[in-house]
Amino acid sequence: MVRSGPGPCCFCICFRAHSTAKYNGSLPNGDRGRRKSRFALYKRIKPNGVSPSTVHVLNTPQASKAVSSKGQHSISYTLSRNHTVVVEYSHDKDTDMFQIGRSTESPIDFVVTDTIAGGQEGEETLITQSTISRFACRIVCERTPPYTARIYAAGFDTSKNIFLGEKAAKWKNPDGHMDGLTTNGVLVMHPKGGFTEESKPGVWREISVCGDVYTLRETRSAQTPGKLVENESNILQDGSLVDLCGATLLWRTAEGLFHTPTQKHLEALRQEINAARPQCPVGLNTLAFPSMHRSRALSSLEEKQPWVYLACGHVHGYHNWGHRSEQEANTERECPMCRVVGPYVPLWLGCEPAFYVDTGAPTYAFVPCGHVCSEKSVKYWSEIPLPHGTHAFHAACPFCATQLSPTQGYSKLIFQGPVD
Repeated sequence: MVRSGPGPCCFCICFRAHSTAKYNGSLPNGDRGRRKSRFALYKRIKPNGVSPSTVHVLNTPQASKAVSSKGQHSISYTLSRNHTVVVEYSHDKDTDMFQIGRSTESPIDFVVTDTIAGGQEGEETLITQSTISRFACRIVCERTPPYTARIYAAGFDTSKNIFLGEKAAKWKNPDGHMDGLTTNGVLVMHPKGGFTEESKPGVWREISVCGDVYTLRETRSAQTPGKLVENESNILQDGSLVDLCGATLLWRTAEGLFHTPTQKHLEALRQEINAARPQCPVGLNTLAFPSMHRSRALSSLEEKQPWVYLACGHVHGYHNWGHRSEQEANTERECPMCRVVGPYVPLWLGCEPAFYVDTGAPTYAFVPCGHVCSEKSVKYWSEIPLPHGTHAFHAACPFCATQLSPTQGYSKLIFQGPVD
């Protein structure tokens, strides 16, 4: 948003609901142009914000085209074949506007796409039918303190227009202004108590084209909107989650990022764990978490890679015994320490600092993916029901989008120290 205090506000891609590819703080082929794992919003050199001004009620499609072809921002609400309401938007020198969507066209500042489920490292094949809108939403930020950021459903296209067709959910409010919802909607959840170790998940709401807050529709794309929530706003808060039906974004403020662990802090914690020389309790070989770069890449396992029995939390080096299932080798393994049977997976450090709610040591792992994070962080994310596609809600690992186990979302890691 605006450079305020310690740095910019930013969006981080934390979930891709249609993918099991591992991102862990970076895209498979790295950040490229407007397609990034995080997107910082700074104050623009020149303001490009807009605000509603003139309203036109038109009775012919030709008249609608005449109004919308002036190179001016507008939103068209098609009520019937011969009845369209066009709301023109004028320049607002006090705000900056940023747009997010699947389109790679110039009006989109932050390009977000789905990927093939189960995609491997390095793959970026687009799915054939994305549920993310080409012009999904827009963020309007004030250029002066407190730099308030507001989110709105739908973004302006290359013609500076937003069109809500006959089948889109739309209505006239009691005060006379038009409003509507996009096909699969823009959902927002504001955490209770900010984004700290004391935070609790909030309630998912839907944001309209004009920025009003509504309860969720009966189904994601239903034509009937939910109920207006008058005591809530579209102002983004530190830790707000924005779901675009195919990707979920985490909003962090400049102040919030100031209290977040840095890459250097996470690297120091990794080195501290490795310096304690944890050992495999069976093979007695020393274990070590890979570097942050290797943890992101996930291209191959290292010899000293820690593995964990997720059901009990005992950390080992890799060994090839204890299988209970020949079909799926590591889903049913018996821990040699306590005889508990459960998944056996490699451990990877969570590398995106913005997902940590505290600066605690990474001593807990998400189940079943094995991404390691701090205790308060894993407990926070395991309590959040995230929109999954167009119909379901599931808690998921913020580093790879893997759906968490409903019975055991995380596991405390039990290390064995060095043997003299």
